[in-house]
Amino acid sequence: MNKVSIEDIAVKGKKVLVRVDFNVPMDKATGEITDENRITAALPTIKYLYENGAKVILCSHLGRPKGEFNMKFSMAPVSKRLAELVDTTVYQAADVVGEDAKAKAAALKDGEILLLENVRFHAEEEKNVPEFAKALADLAEVYVNDAFGTAHRAHASTAGVAAYLPTACGYLIEKEVAVMGKALENPDRPFVAILGGAKVKDKIGVINNLLEKVDTLIIGGGMAYTFLKAKGYEIGQSLLDEERIDFAKELMAKAEAKGVKLLLPIDTVVAKEFAADAENKIVMSDAIPADWQGLDIGPETQKLFGDAIVNAGTVVWNGPMGVFEFEAFAAGTKAVAAAMAECKGNTIVGGGDSAAAVEVLGFKDKMTHVSTGGGASLEFLEGLELPGIAAIPNK
Repeated sequence: MNKVSIEDIAVKGKKVLVRVDFNVPMDKATGEITDENRITAALPTIKYLYENGAKVILCSHLGRPKGEFNMKFSMAPVSKRLAELVDTTVYQAADVVGEDAKAKAAALKDGEILLLENVRFHAEEEKNVPEFAKALADLAEVYVNDAFGTAHRAHASTAGVAAYLPTACGYLIEKEVAVMGKALENPDRPFVAILGGAKVKDKIGVINNLLEKVDTLIIGGGMAYTFLKAKGYEIGQSLLDEERIDFAKELMAKAEAKGVKLLLPIDTVVAKEFAADAENKIVMSDAIPADWQGLDIGPETQKLFGDAIVNAGTVVWNGPMGVFEFEAFAAGTKAVAAAMAECKGNTIVGGGDSAAAVEVLGFKDKMTHVSTGGGASLEFLEGLELPGIAAIPNK
């Protein structure tokens, strides 16, 4: 998938509207940004543009203001932090497509940056209303999409604008598409996918798509218990997606027919209740007591999964192995992250909880790629076309 990139277009002296993903978490009490990864991930594109003489107009959403001006979700703290990270002037617009934004965009000098106010202050953004997309486009002469985190949404600023302006992708989208695209199209083998998280239904599309491509499929997290139940095991009070038991049975049969290794937990950390300090013990997966529930993979499983991961040519991971937010049930997720850090192949972490886990555990720098988009990376791994990427023309 070869998309037109910022280096393929002339930007000097041009007003360039850039959709970035500055939807950063903030401390409710102090308003401080608690994790600035999404800002730093966009910097290579922003720097390339201002260093090459573009007038840069940045556009992003933050939180869920529900289509109205709510200053609790203002971009002001982001523009303040951005100004500290770049070597040029950063202006903040008081609105999105109103008089202030128009005046400031028109007055921009080459190499300067303007950050528009939260694009979701307008309900037309998420509805992808053409008039609103056109009003955004009217601020600029070129459009660059670098917001992978919202590329799976067909919004005015992620897809609509592309109808009115010459369009390219930034470095972040280019990297996401290149790395994950290669994993799906032409992986170094063995290709191992690790899927965790709570719900089977959220991952059906991904499981189906990856089963056609991988050598080994590892299933952990809450969703593993539905598969164990499908094998005829009793799972006690563990998470169960009753409606997906037949799907799990079919999938296991399909994997066997295709010669894909399907690894499930062989032992489990079970707890008396769902709590951080719950009484817990390790049992084999076919011996979960009736009134206990599985909250993490056990040590034997960590070794089984770890061996498959360490020796892989390509690994894709999406979803934790247990209730990672409770220290007592975080060992399985840590073990997967550590095995990926040791793997010499291409290691790709789909965004969301897995990305947060890798970050917290200090393994981020050891991964080939940590995706910035949870929902977007899932849909990409499902093989779906993302509207924000579809709107960027091919070379």
